[in-house]
Amino acid sequence: MLVITQVSAGTAARKALSPAARSMTSWGRCKARNVYTCIMKVVVFGATGMLGQGVLRECLLAPDVESVLSIGRSPTGVTDPKLREIVQADLWHYGSVEEQLRGYDACFFCLGVTSAGMSEADYERVTYGITLAAAGTLCRLNPQMTFVFVSGAATDSSEQGRIMWARVKGKTENAIFRLPFKAAYAFRPGAVQPMHGERSRTAAYRVLYVMTKPLLPLLRRMFPGQILTTEQFGRAMLQVVRQGAPKRVLESSDINALS
Repeated sequence: MLVITQVSAGTAARKALSPAARSMTSWGRCKARNVYTCIMKVVVFGATGMLGQGVLRECLLAPDVESVLSIGRSPTGVTDPKLREIVQADLWHYGSVEEQLRGYDACFFCLGVTSAGMSEADYERVTYGITLAAAGTLCRLNPQMTFVFVSGAATDSSEQGRIMWARVKGKTENAIFRLPFKAAYAFRPGAVQPMHGERSRTAAYRVLYVMTKPLLPLLRRMFPGQILTTEQFGRAMLQVVRQGAPKRVLESSDINALS
């Protein structure tokens, strides 16, 4: 296991707030000004994937995010004083790094693989197994955490449908919702347009995005709210931590409304 750490920039963020806001141990509402004064510490899984890159970017840009912990199999390649990274091959077990996982307010779980060419057992081992191993550990260590899972459009909440990946995603969502987090959400995006150089790690998806790149701005105008950008996606994730959402399962139009 390789652990990469960097110094947090949280001190500067706290100094920018009023004395009343700085006195809060985590985050809350500054009643005197009737605004949210959040000091969030967030965990991002899968920050090297296309959506994860977008989420990481928005977290690092957000003034109310004090620090970001990236967890994954490879380093992000991003240098930022807010960012700390844990890089390890085994994402099913976290005993050796548990002490580094305490004190976080939110987790954005963007890690995922394509089901193409995988058996249901193998796909479930990764999609369900890794997600629940991480979620279970984080819930135990941070019961006041908000957990946001990146699912997919057409996910099957009944777990009984014909499409394998949709059943497994549905099973994963349902298991997350049973954990005693402060709040948990499933984001089900359809088409997402990369905005700031984000790239998918799946070769077929990269080719698809290159082919459809000229059409995406037009399609976004034709179908407002149905085609998201990575920027919108990351901002919406932060927004559900700040203010919550009216339902736990958020489709593209719901995500768009939050961003």
